Amino acid sequence: MSISSRLVGKAASAFDRAVLLAAQTHTRRARGRTASLSHEERIVRLARIRDAYGAPELIASPDAFFVPPPPVTPTFRRVRDLGDAGEVTDASWASTSVPYLDGVRAAYLAYEENRTAHARLHLAKVPRAAIVLIHGYLGGSWSTEGRAWPIDWMRRWGLDVAIPLLPFHALRGASDGRPPPFPGADPRFTNEGFRQAVADIRVLVAWLRARGAPAVGVMGMSLGGYTTALLATIEPDLAFAVPIIPLASIADFARDQGRLGTGGDVAIQHRALEEANWVVSPFARPSLVPPERMLVVGAEADRITPIAQAERLARHFGAPLHRMPGGHLLQIGRGDAFRDVRRLWQRIGIVGAS
Repeated sequence: MSISSRLVGKAASAFDRAVLLAAQTHTRRARGRTASLSHEERIVRLARIRDAYGAPELIASPDAFFVPPPPVTPTFRRVRDLGDAGEVTDASWASTSVPYLDGVRAAYLAYEENRTAHARLHLAKVPRAAIVLIHGYLGGSWSTEGRAWPIDWMRRWGLDVAIPLLPFHALRGASDGRPPPFPGADPRFTNEGFRQAVADIRVLVAWLRARGAPAVGVMGMSLGGYTTALLATIEPDLAFAVPIIPLASIADFARDQGRLGTGGDVAIQHRALEEANWVVSPFARPSLVPPERMLVVGAEADRITPIAQAERLARHFGAPLHRMPGGHLLQIGRGDAFRDVRRLWQRIGIVGAS
């Protein structure tokens, strides 16, 4: 590795660590009750959650937990006209997902803003192949997502673009600045949040197909990368799936951030947390997207979702892994990564050769 590459990696890593520390400070209060539990209390609590979501059919038959949503007719509001290129529209609809677990249902549904799903649509007048872009943790503001993704570049390559909001984020979250409870300290909310996210995105995918999109694929960053990987094991007939700087395991993240006790307790708590969230794990089921239609993108200097998470996903899916030299937030090498994504689209016939 060259000196310049090492300097780039150090700068990207330092920036990731600084932002992660700020985020941990922001969310510490929400984790307070869980953090105060003893090791034994945590294991008992996690075992109960594992058992509550542990019916074998929930893994063997994905639709048993991720219940296919009914058809939904969204409400639309035009944001701006793109002339001959189409228009930007905001869609919203009542989220049909109801928590699986009775014990968490009332608390989950008490978040009224989260009951409405939202997506921003960049659509040509004549339907084209579409890409669903899934944002990361604390993301989802339309201005932020407009900067995070090369939307105009995707449109120039012939794609319609849809950006859904994850549960409890942005318009679906609290207005007082509280951190979203998904994913959070309560593994039940994590499980139910992914259940709802999958249902809401499946509504959007179905609507795009019904509108006339000949193919629909998904791509997500960070928490959105996890959701992308999960969707690849749940939603049939996705044209492609591209997790970018992905979170791959809630338990791995908690362990890497020092949240799982000390000494020998760490491995025990890691296994217990992995089992509690197994029903929503991308590793619980095989991919429905063939490996030649997948690409995983990781960042060598990532200190938020280290590249080991991307490597783990790539191994599970048998998919190629593109390595960026930068970090989670300073995505140095991002241009090369997206050119690799474009080559994937060209190989599978989603976009043309030029």
